[in-house]
Amino acid sequence: MCGRYQMSVQEKDISVRFNVEVYEKLYRPSYNCAPSQNLPVISNQQPDKLSFFRWGLIPFWAKDMKIGYRMINAKAETIDQKPSYKNPFKRKRCLVISNGFYEWKKNGKEKTPYRIFLKDEKLFSFAGIWDTWKDAEDREVNSFSIITTSPNKLMERIHNRMPVILDETSEKTWLGENDPAVLKELLKAYPADKMLAYPVSRAVNSPVNNSEALIEQEGDLLQG
Repeated sequence: MCGRYQMSVQEKDISVRFNVEVYEKLYRPSYNCAPSQNLPVISNQQPDKLSFFRWGLIPFWAKDMKIGYRMINAKAETIDQKPSYKNPFKRKRCLVISNGFYEWKKNGKEKTPYRIFLKDEKLFSFAGIWDTWKDAEDREVNSFSIITTSPNKLMERIHNRMPVILDETSEKTWLGENDPAVLKELLKAYPADKMLAYPVSRAVNSPVNNSEALIEQEGDLLQG
């Protein structure tokens, strides 16, 4: 799964990389993006704007927004079959912007957090889906889920799942294409030889902690 990630660049970097408007008053860099937070995405309905959606998909038909805590990830293999995901997959897709993510490797009873990122340390995007839910007072909440898939050779040394990372060409297809078969072809593991990983402090376990210290290397570098 993908339960935490990094989005710590400046607004100008996002604007240049994704050609979107970024409002400085809304955007705040983060080293510890966590579920239930409002985080930057680019949706297929507003591809020229940086939007802020809640992490943890709340289907439009849900009775309680708490369901979102259980829906931070959607499996690529069944995304076009599950009732909560199949309609957003067809109609409401987004790019979830990041410059690194965290995953926990089991060592007996202990879990060691790793930071995983691209070798060039550049911004990238996860494939995401989103939906709009309304509360009892008819207020809208836009929320998203990150799509995961089987791990590549690097990630399988850490965990049995990984988020779907899109390259720049695939990003345009993900937002603009409507053919489900074409879209599902994009939901594959990113090439391991373009990624790196290393262990970091367990301080990342708590979303209260949010500083550059979270990405300091605390062990051997893993290469794909």
